[in-house]
Amino acid sequence: MDTNLVLVLLLAPFLGFLFNVFLGKKAGKSIVGIVGTLSVAISFAVTLYLFASASQEPVVINLFDWISIQRFDVSFGFLIDQLSIIWLLFVTGIGSLIHLYSISYMHDDEKMHSFFAYLNLFIFFMITLVIGSNLLMMFIGWEGVGLCSYLLIGFWYKNQDFNDAAKKAFIMNRIGDLGFLIGIFIVGSLFNTLDFTTLKTTITSATDINDFWIAAAALALFIGATGKSAQIPLYTWLPDAMAGPTPVSALIHAATMVTAGIFMLTRLNFLFDMAPSVQNIIAIVGAFTALVAATIALVQNDIKKVLAYSTVSQLGLMFLALGLGAYEVAVFHVITHAFFKACLFLGSGSVIHGLHGEQDMRRMGGLKKAMPITFWTMLIASLAISGIFPLAGFWSKDEILMTAFHENKALWVIGSIASIMTAFYMFRLIYLTFFNSFRGTEEQKHHLHESPSLITLALIILAILSFFGGIISLPGHSWLNHYLSPIFSKVTHEAHSLGFEEYMLMAIATIGALIGIGIAYKKYLKDNTIPSEDAEITGITKVLYNKYYVDEVYDALFVKPTNVLSDFFKEHVEKTVSAMVFGLGKVTNGIALQGGKVHNGSIGLYLFAFVIGVIAILTYLFLQ
Repeated sequence: MDTNLVLVLLLAPFLGFLFNVFLGKKAGKSIVGIVGTLSVAISFAVTLYLFASASQEPVVINLFDWISIQRFDVSFGFLIDQLSIIWLLFVTGIGSLIHLYSISYMHDDEKMHSFFAYLNLFIFFMITLVIGSNLLMMFIGWEGVGLCSYLLIGFWYKNQDFNDAAKKAFIMNRIGDLGFLIGIFIVGSLFNTLDFTTLKTTITSATDINDFWIAAAALALFIGATGKSAQIPLYTWLPDAMAGPTPVSALIHAATMVTAGIFMLTRLNFLFDMAPSVQNIIAIVGAFTALVAATIALVQNDIKKVLAYSTVSQLGLMFLALGLGAYEVAVFHVITHAFFKACLFLGSGSVIHGLHGEQDMRRMGGLKKAMPITFWTMLIASLAISGIFPLAGFWSKDEILMTAFHENKALWVIGSIASIMTAFYMFRLIYLTFFNSFRGTEEQKHHLHESPSLITLALIILAILSFFGGIISLPGHSWLNHYLSPIFSKVTHEAHSLGFEEYMLMAIATIGALIGIGIAYKKYLKDNTIPSEDAEITGITKVLYNKYYVDEVYDALFVKPTNVLSDFFKEHVEKTVSAMVFGLGKVTNGIALQGGKVHNGSIGLYLFAFVIGVIAILTYLFLQ
């Protein structure tokens, strides 16, 4: 494989970043959008070439030796295999569509060049994360993505709430990243390497591995994944990340940042297979995250907040699959989720764009006629995420639930309930946004119109992918499972063949989704129920609306004690230490002042002091 080709894949977005940072403001908005989009499209084109020409064997490209300490070596290199290519396809492909969408969406923003620069840098670090040949290279991309998320979430920095959301995302990710870093240290200490290929060979062939330290490494790495992929307890940053522009929400939630944790666990599948106790924890955390996030999404009124909690819930299902060892099933849902969730976020952006910034679904309604393309694309994506046959989400979600049914019935029940809730809140969103009469202002009603073609084009492409994307892994004929089989140390879970049990489970899942849609239809379309205003919300609805008060609990347990401790150190400890330091300084100055008086230029006084000193020394020696 040509090294230059991989460098083009990696560096094209980085060059786009450099152009927009240094020349973007002078070049003009049209050029900024074109350069930013083309730089990612070039990476997508290279990825397509790699996909078409890739062999079964992984290709490792080492540019140079980075760290060399005794028996421990780390190279600066890239790993191109089936897993990295699959991830690159939707990272660069959907990334290109989001860039295209952003040309129109961000055209009126005075800092459009900065926005595209941050987007390009984000893609650059995501590619680094995906193709890195070792854990340290992955960590560089991991941290880079975290930095860019901070810049993008807080892009409209004049709003303090947006700044707070950016800081929250940054800090909570750093908490998870500490776990990731500890995991890297443990792995490096155990095996004297961080290289993925070497690690896989060593671990799969070893006979005397320390189970405790393997489990410790796996748990630490999973903690890192909970931060990036927003799992309990480090999930609260992701809904707040909605503060950023809608293309950012689509980029973070659909195709890039939140999938990093799933990618890392899948890449290190051979390590997690050696730690079944940690796998159980992953499955349980994933299932409960899916359920908790789904319950919160039931009552949210901000259109982007509904989609945000939906993302957390779907990520939970992916972690459920990972915990059950069905890595290829998790990857399948990552891909289909990237299609329909990107479509939903960009569709919500189209709605917000048409309503001049309005995000509250209580102020929407009746948009079906005014925005037909947005409506139909979001409807297809909503059917997909709800798991309705034959759309993409049906096949991937069905695989997860079938795997859970065979491995752990309790987790299957939890996953199924979360899926029913998904269908309900997604069609609650559809009915409140697009049906019945318009509930906004007369000015908004007067200016209602479909979004520009660059926005609707991205929506149409993603809607098509949301409809047909499931064909990559059909029961009994899974191209994806076959393609990914060289990646996994254990035999790949074969796509379920269709027997009575499978048909029964598919029927249960479909009926559950239809029940959820039916309840939403009855309440929000037929009865035309409008959610209560914030001040009128009571009971369990209030608890769910306020997200179980988790943020308040974290604030009480961690933030306020930290602030109190900081104030104590500032007001007392720091002042005491400062007083001691300045006091010593004053004593020193005083001694120096008195000593200075001795130096008056009198030779007689100097000789007298010399004699006294000599007598003192002689007396001391005599007494000894």
